[in-house]
Amino acid sequence: MNVMSKQTNSALSVDRLVKTFDVSAPWLNRVVERKPRQYLQAVNDISFEVPRGGCLSLVGESGCGKSTVARLVTGLYRPNSGDISFALDKDGEPLSAQMIFQDPYASLNPRWRVKNIIAEPIRELKLRNSAAEVSERVVELLKTVGLSASDGEKFPHEFSGGQRQRISIARALASEPRFLVCDEPTSALDVSVQAQVLNLMRRLQDEFGLTYLFISHDMSVVRHMSDRIAVMYLGRIVEDGETEELFARPRHPYTQLLLQTIPNIDNPNRDREVAGGEVPSPLKPPSGCPFHPRCPIATAQCSSELPAVRTLASGTRVACHLVGDE
Repeated sequence: MNVMSKQTNSALSVDRLVKTFDVSAPWLNRVVERKPRQYLQAVNDISFEVPRGGCLSLVGESGCGKSTVARLVTGLYRPNSGDISFALDKDGEPLSAQMIFQDPYASLNPRWRVKNIIAEPIRELKLRNSAAEVSERVVELLKTVGLSASDGEKFPHEFSGGQRQRISIARALASEPRFLVCDEPTSALDVSVQAQVLNLMRRLQDEFGLTYLFISHDMSVVRHMSDRIAVMYLGRIVEDGETEELFARPRHPYTQLLLQTIPNIDNPNRDREVAGGEVPSPLKPPSGCPFHPRCPIATAQCSSELPAVRTLASGTRVACHLVGDE
């Protein structure tokens, strides 16, 4: 992972990122059954930028590779190729990134009190000089996310799902990052609690000048959070554009399909295009455009030739043979 050597308008730049997993059977099975190795290309040659103080959302169906991107950006996975570059802050240090996970209960140590969970990154990074200062910072963080100082004495199982996610956010903020990677942070929560957590994240972004890479499959959520949206399908970005432009004029057929899944209170019985077929296996992706087996407007070219990513006059980037400025 490389770090930019100068100040830029982008907090994060990802260039031609590739991640492949070896999912082969054990060696003996392959020998006896004469099976070749199998590789799963989870992320396939993607590029994007996240502006400072903004929010880019990666959206798509389960298995499209968006969570793999989150783990690559935070260093939990190493890419096979490509470049991940963080900009430098005002002190000349690379922007630090922290991750907020999908399941807050699984990401919190059940044997630790909340105060110790939040204090751990402060102690490890030596961000405060004394135990008293660490305790003071923990209380400050609890209050920042809408919890009380007394909550620090409790264990994670004593909280609701929404409260546990607030604890996860407090822990992420404890290391004083400027960049947060949010991997489906509200998908395990009730709708009303989702709204509370999303509003909290928006407030924290404004208050601390945070930059978000937001991962979700819920188009309603990303519209609320994002400045820009990148739509992923089978490891590739098929469309990338400003949020309102993408919602007003979705160009790629897959983006149009995703937007049709959003409930419409004013017109619940509206006509919707139905995509045929199943999502192809990432172990055996289709030739040409990965979406062509399900695309209602696919041509012979789509099944044989991978579309290049083109930038339209609106600034939207789209990978489709049949989409142009018209």
